[in-house]
Amino acid sequence: RMEGYGSYKLPTGTEYRGALWDGMFHGEGELRFPTGGTYRALWHRGVPTQGKYIFADGLEYEEKEWHYCDGYDRRFYTEICSGFKPPGIPQFTNLDPPKTIPEGCYDCGDGFYNPETRVVVDYKFRFLRNAEDEEHDWILRTCRKAGEGRAERKAKP
Repeated sequence: RMEGYGSYKLPTGTEYRGALWDGMFHGEGELRFPTGGTYRALWHRGVPTQGKYIFADGLEYEEKEWHYCDGYDRRFYTEICSGFKPPGIPQFTNLDPPKTIPEGCYDCGDGFYNPETRVVVDYKFRFLRNAEDEEHDWILRTCRKAGEGRAERKAKP
């Protein structure tokens, strides 16, 4: 069994780097997700006892008093760090400029979703998962669709 310090890559592309004991994550270690996020934790026999998730852009998740993009403060993390754009130039995603969405698809946060095939692929078009009914409905209801939500600046008359 794996013991000591090492790395282990899961079939999903997620990689663990850290301490191992008796074939389990044990001690300090982190999970690195294909989307760029990281979960750093103290593990005990494969179970995290305390940890912190850090998004790909550096934003740290706070379990208590989490106010990011809630009803009180709807700024994206890049807007918190860099400020707002000038009036008339909206920002639709944290990534600026946002990824171009393939025709007929939705940007669901970790990749693109095609409602006809019900498949989610990452931003490099690698298969992530098949969407179940609940996720399908949520994406259609809340996510940005190709060709929608693009603000164009018009010349002043």
